[in-house]
Amino acid sequence: MTVAFWCVLIALMLPYACAYIAKFGSGKFGPRHNHDPRGFLDQLEGLPKRAHAAQLNSFEILPAFIAAVIISDIVGNAQPVTLDVLAVVFITTRLLYIICYLADWAMLRSLVWFAGLVVVVSFFGVSV
Repeated sequence: MTVAFWCVLIALMLPYACAYIAKFGSGKFGPRHNHDPRGFLDQLEGLPKRAHAAQLNSFEILPAFIAAVIISDIVGNAQPVTLDVLAVVFITTRLLYIICYLADWAMLRSLVWFAGLVVVVSFFGVSV
């Protein structure tokens, strides 16, 4: 498996890390909340609420990233090392994005989000 494919697995796990922070960072999540975890998450405030928002955004970008990696691999016009580097850069932007979201650095978060989107588009650019 290539580094880019391992990065897909990492990207798949990031939303769950955010969910963990959202649920257990509040110190209020318990077995009774497991009957309606979405309702519980909707009532959060502060850092746990931002972690939940980061979780949702992490799920939203997944299809684009996964498609970019797979399509670039199938087309095969890019060097595998280039795809691996782009995938690692994408994961780095996602980690920075989550950190920015948790820290409530809105402007920097938006810039990092945009950088991640540019990386996804770059997969297609290098595969032409």
